Amino acid sequence: MHRREFMKAAATAPLALIQPASTPEAKICLFTDHLADFDYREVATMLRQVGVGGADLTVRPGGLVKPERVVEDLPKAAAVFKENGLSISMITTAIASASDPMARTVLTTAASLGIGYYKLGYYPYENLEEWRSKLESTQQELKKLVDLGHRLGIQAGFHNHSGPFVGGSLWDSWQILQNLDSKWIGFYFDPGQATIEGGNNAWNLGFRRLSEKLKMIAIKDFIWEKDRGQWKTRWVPLGEGMVRWPEFFKILRQVSFEGPISLHIEYDPGGSTKAARFENSLAAGIQDLKFLKQQLREANS
Repeated sequence: MHRREFMKAAATAPLALIQPASTPEAKICLFTDHLADFDYREVATMLRQVGVGGADLTVRPGGLVKPERVVEDLPKAAAVFKENGLSISMITTAIASASDPMARTVLTTAASLGIGYYKLGYYPYENLEEWRSKLESTQQELKKLVDLGHRLGIQAGFHNHSGPFVGGSLWDSWQILQNLDSKWIGFYFDPGQATIEGGNNAWNLGFRRLSEKLKMIAIKDFIWEKDRGQWKTRWVPLGEGMVRWPEFFKILRQVSFEGPISLHIEYDPGGSTKAARFENSLAAGIQDLKFLKQQLREANS
């Protein structure tokens, strides 16, 4: 489909999101990680055409906003999004410690702009045999970040990234979040990452256990495939992968949840030029949003 056809098709998309703010569809934002080569105005244009209400803005090394430029650039980005009828629903950061020189600056700037949520960075297991001490040290770091977030008025989301990271196994998150103030930190659930680590029932049980502390949701899909004799994961468009979306959204319907739903385009939309990448990214966003909204509607029917 040519770009002008997308423009025509997307022109009515925002109308579908004119609904009470408490509905799941009104909470959808687009993760900007795959759009780091574009400027704020180009990203805002794309988000408006896709039909989401806001951005999950990357404020980390390599992101749309560089942490060292956050004081100057985050307000600029927020102004551009506001001009386009969009919000910054949340920011994705690399913050993992309150002693990080940029932590206070990033969170203060975000909170001053009315951004209520941020995704934390990661806590890798350097040695799986030392899992107990790693959990303890991670919880200590998080306590300090919770205190900082409380003072500033911004909530943290602890993400279940697959692989050798604290939280990849959902019981890590359960243990860590137990003694932390749930008003200022909670679970950033990613069904795709959870399915990688627990594809049959573990993702389901883990989500049910942690759902009372749910702050944000990441939406992406994947498949397992063999590459040079090794099984690996590959991100794919929504509905083409292994995540059990109907099952997930039926559980979500039963949960009290007010935070953002972040739509991720983790797969490569393709395109050898900037213009082609724009069109392909736009097409991917429209396609995945359509799938996501359909799942939400079916779960609520």
